[in-house]
Amino acid sequence: MKPEITLPPNGLFKTHKAYSPEEILAAGGATAFGKKSGKNNKSLIKALKNAPPAEPFTQQEWDQTMQHLKDSK
Repeated sequence: MKPEITLPPNGLFKTHKAYSPEEILAAGGATAFGKKSGKNNKSLIKALKNAPPAEPFTQQEWDQTMQHLKDSK
């Protein structure tokens, strides 16, 4: 049985407008597009440094993954 999936009327990313590669290239490339939209590398680097650390796996998950890798050799 397939679950019923409904999407919000504005899509999944209603807070973020998506741009096509063509729109980015028409703006002059990624750097020019970022500048025109008020973004720059310094603000991105600052945001990444101030963001909480993101660890995709717990230590237990890492241990299990490494053990599975070792066992599969």
